[in-house]
Amino acid sequence: MAQAGGARGHMDIHDQKETFHGFLMASVWCGALVIQFVALLTLAFAIGAGWWAGWIALVAIGAAAGFFFRLSSVYWAVQVGVWVLLAIGGLIVPALSGMMG
Repeated sequence: MAQAGGARGHMDIHDQKETFHGFLMASVWCGALVIQFVALLTLAFAIGAGWWAGWIALVAIGAAAGFFFRLSSVYWAVQVGVWVLLAIGGLIVPALSGMMG
C-alpha cells in the first residue's frame, strides 16, 4: 500500500520478511515429512524391503533435511517423536500379529 509523504523505497518490510521465512520453513517441514513418509511406505510395502529399511530411510532423510537447512530444535523434537513412535509401532505390530495367528 502506498504511503503518503514517505520517501520512495524506504518501506519497512520486516513483517513481510518474517512471513515469507515462516512460509518457507513450513514448506521445508511439510516437504521433508512427505518425502520421508513416501520413502517409508515405498520401502516397507511397495518394494517389500521391510519396515526397518523404510524406517532407516525415514531417519536418514529427516536428519539430512535438518542438517542441510539448519532447522530449529522444534524440528528435531518433532523428528525424534516421529522416529520413536514409528519404531515402537514397528515393534508392537509384528508382536500383535504374531499373537493373532
